[in-house]
Amino acid sequence: MTDSDVKVIFSANFKRLRLENNMEQKDVADALGVSSSIVSDWEKGNKMPRAGALQKISVLFNVPQHELLIERGVPYSTFKEMINLPIVGRISCGNGAIAYEEIEGYESTPKEWLHGGDHFYLRAKGDSMTGARIFEGDLLLIRKQDEVENGEIAAVLIDEEAYLKRVYRNGETLILQSENPNYPPIFCPPADVKIIGRLKKIVVEV
Repeated sequence: MTDSDVKVIFSANFKRLRLENNMEQKDVADALGVSSSIVSDWEKGNKMPRAGALQKISVLFNVPQHELLIERGVPYSTFKEMINLPIVGRISCGNGAIAYEEIEGYESTPKEWLHGGDHFYLRAKGDSMTGARIFEGDLLLIRKQDEVENGEIAAVLIDEEAYLKRVYRNGETLILQSENPNYPPIFCPPADVKIIGRLKKIVVEV
């Protein structure tokens, strides 16, 4: 099974689902936030959507992602090896250990993205990181770790609420910086903040 074969399988499923839902290509493009030319390329088998776009398509047509890549009941993937990672809705930190309180679902993820360590997904909330091209609803791949380099974007836990911020250290103070001038930086002692992990990838993109 070649990449070209996968494109043909996907394009056939994509067009079938669009027609079954009585949607024009422009309707699909508007719903997914992409151009009509991208939708046309998908339908012609010229291009394959990325992992994040596949998720959006599966939600739009209300089908599991793997069904977009099935021919005669056999699933195929554009990646050599995939693993399922949790999409975490709520995180707690009792006794210094991170616990996933709510898991919204699982995202099929190329193993080649990971390179060791534990990973999970968060969904971006609000508009505080738009300067880093992170928008409401984006799916964010996080590598679990309790330290990050100065200036890296990290998921941090404050009062049982997870935030995505750029992290700086200034002596005994942590500075949590948004990427939106409407939000002032947050200054706090390290004891008040738990670094959950480092942002590895924004995967809901097309």
